[in-house]
Amino acid sequence: MKKKDVKSEPKPVKSAFEVISENRKAHYNYFIRDKFEAGVGLLGCEVKSIRERRVNIKDSYVRIVRDEAFLINCHISPYSKIQGYQEIDPIRTRKLLLKRAEINKLMGLAARKGFTIVPLRLYFKKGFVKVEIAVGEGKKQYDKRADIKQRIQTRETLAAVKRATRK
Repeated sequence: MKKKDVKSEPKPVKSAFEVISENRKAHYNYFIRDKFEAGVGLLGCEVKSIRERRVNIKDSYVRIVRDEAFLINCHISPYSKIQGYQEIDPIRTRKLLLKRAEINKLMGLAARKGFTIVPLRLYFKKGFVKVEIAVGEGKKQYDKRADIKQRIQTRETLAAVKRATRK
């Protein structure tokens, strides 16, 4: 008796990383120069809270103190299932896990006037929480207006092309 060739459907492949939170204002407020990936030193209940997507990196930034990088002002809400068990400050300073060469490069880039280090997004990569940080040069108000004007022009151009192709 021959076996039937049953083709099993392939399992859905998870993407390389799962984005948890994004800082969309970073691209609006800064010209992004160099990007780095860093691990984040977290407590267990913070990781569980991040899995629930209860995190905000909109107003956070990175500061380098004594050759160590820290994520400041990142708000991770307390884990919902353990109320009252362990009170942790939601906006505590968290250490970023970077190599020495990366920290030295960040220090050199951020030391220039008008440059800062901002987190762009927080994501899971192979089960670990990672943050993508970038060195950004602050935009002036006229740069922001020019970006808005360019975005409107491209939107109108695409709409005009779409209307022209319909006819």
